[in-house]
Amino acid sequence: MADLRPIGAPFVTPGPSGVAIRDRLGGLSPEDERVLRMVGAHLGSLASRDLKARCTDGLGHSTETWASRKRELTAVSSSRWAGAITKATHDQWALARRGQAAHIQGLEAGIRTIAHRLSLPVGEKGGKRAPGGYRSTHEWFYKTRRLHVLEDRLAAVRADREAGVVRVTRGGKRLVNTRHNLAAARLTETEWRERWEAERWFLQADGESGKRFGNETIRVTPDGEVSIKLPAPLAEHANSKHGRYVLAAKVHFPHRGQERADRVEPNRAVAYRIHLDVTRECWYLTASWALPVTKLIPIETALADGVIGVDTNADHLAAWRLDAHGNPVGQPRRFFYDLSGSADHRDAQVRHALARLLNWAKRCGVAAIAVEDLDFATEKTREKHGCKRRFRQLISGMPTSRLRARLTSMVDATGIAIIAVDPAYTSKWGAQHWQKPLISKTRKTTRHDAASIAIGRRAQEHPIRRRTTPPREDQSDRRGHRIVQAGSLTPGSEEPRPRIPGPRTRSVQPDAESTRATRTPKTVRSVRSDQVWVQDSLLLTDEERCVGGPPPAKHAGQVRQVGRDVGRPGPAGLPRPGPLTSSASCR
Repeated sequence: MADLRPIGAPFVTPGPSGVAIRDRLGGLSPEDERVLRMVGAHLGSLASRDLKARCTDGLGHSTETWASRKRELTAVSSSRWAGAITKATHDQWALARRGQAAHIQGLEAGIRTIAHRLSLPVGEKGGKRAPGGYRSTHEWFYKTRRLHVLEDRLAAVRADREAGVVRVTRGGKRLVNTRHNLAAARLTETEWRERWEAERWFLQADGESGKRFGNETIRVTPDGEVSIKLPAPLAEHANSKHGRYVLAAKVHFPHRGQERADRVEPNRAVAYRIHLDVTRECWYLTASWALPVTKLIPIETALADGVIGVDTNADHLAAWRLDAHGNPVGQPRRFFYDLSGSADHRDAQVRHALARLLNWAKRCGVAAIAVEDLDFATEKTREKHGCKRRFRQLISGMPTSRLRARLTSMVDATGIAIIAVDPAYTSKWGAQHWQKPLISKTRKTTRHDAASIAIGRRAQEHPIRRRTTPPREDQSDRRGHRIVQAGSLTPGSEEPRPRIPGPRTRSVQPDAESTRATRTPKTVRSVRSDQVWVQDSLLLTDEERCVGGPPPAKHAGQVRQVGRDVGRPGPAGLPRPGPLTSSASCR
């Protein structure tokens, strides 16, 4: 137990900070598409130029340089387009810095692991806390070379971070690498070029409260009409007054459309983004806005009606409902999903599984769902599980962060609280204390089902084990109730056991009659007193034995008694005769 790491306390996760909805721009005319392409390409070139300037400034960035860059962009677009571009540039630079810090942490973890394994003899087995030595001298040799490679990479990344240098690619690093593997990606150069240009376009505008319908650059009316404020060099293509271009397509936003309409009516800020899906050849409009910070409900209130513990696995969610005392109720539930295929397919599978989980929680009347606060950042390293490739693929495919983010956003409108718990030892202790007792002829409890119980009990701050140690004196409840599932205020938890008539409690019903005779005890003290005393005959002399008399008794003068000991008073108060001795000899 001394090697166990400390376990953090459960907490209620905060709700989503914003909402994003999307609808298709159907019915665009060829002129509309041509204008959108021109605007996106022009603003995209400005965004690339501004990102380069921001990376050049590095750590020397200040409000003066920011204002200077914005003035340059305003001359070739507009003040609002310039503000949107500079804000997106700063967000992208900050994201690159966070990724750089995570990369440094990963390199440091890999170097520590390799150095530790190289210091051990070849073939030495590892323990639970640290890996052992390498399996062969061949592997040991190549790991020494990899250690030098990682140290060089770490030195270069640290130097870049100290100098404020980041490496960012507008359009995505993956798409850049696809250019050199077009055959494997099944793309032609023209198709790749079209995707590359579409990803580098810039067609997004931040919302502004107080302006008409919450956005002056990309405006969407309550009835779905979309209009764009064209940049200054493209103002000649406007088809409406004030340099605006009105699209022929209209949007409806089936999901949360009424909520968006309620925001644009009082002119509250809503941000919009227009993008082209080259694969489907469709244009889409995404609307987003920030949500007010809601006060979190106390964890005691959320757990008043019990909790549903959820164990996340590679192909399904294992869930079990617990009552307020931590007892499993009903049958376990499993919600399966398939994480193979494209990213959109995986995301849809996660949404469908979470939707089924939330529907079940509503039917049960539970106001809290407990999930593990998983983070496999340290477990995905190549150096920690280098020879376990399938295991690394397994934990890399588990949608831990996406599942929690999706679940938090989906429960926002349902009133269900999400409680995050420490994932330490939940699978191990759940299988140890709960898997075997819950197996029956009609139910096969898996290790994941038992882990869901452990997660739910940890959210309720109950111990995972089923019972505590009995009192020191005896098995009674002198020092308090032994069952941790029942609280001290639960009716009947501290009362004495009811006296039920029957053989179990050694009590006889008032109108019951004895159906069998009383057995004679085996002990001498408990035998009845109505016994008969019989004395054996006297000891035969040697003379009688010599003439062929009966054989002598085994004990001379033995007194035979039924049910009593020799030496106690006999019947009628007379002394009981003792053993006789003979002094006669054979004559």
